[in-house]
Amino acid sequence: MAESVPNGVAAADLAGVTWRKSRHSGQLGNCVETAALNSGDVAVRNSRHPSGPALIFTRDEMAAFLAGAKDGEFDDLAC
Repeated sequence: MAESVPNGVAAADLAGVTWRKSRHSGQLGNCVETAALNSGDVAVRNSRHPSGPALIFTRDEMAAFLAGAKDGEFDDLAC
């Protein structure tokens, strides 16, 4: 089984992962990037701070968040 990664790990310490962002992201660097980890978890970082902390979520947590976003549960947070 792959080693678990602690939440808040420096994104720069996640060597060998491929970071990606939505095609809907703006050109001003205000993006959220994700990376699949060997453990099966998903890392999330702020593209403005690529060496900064990465939050680590399980696949189930990401699925719940994405389902909520698609259903409009977070629309009140939009600018």
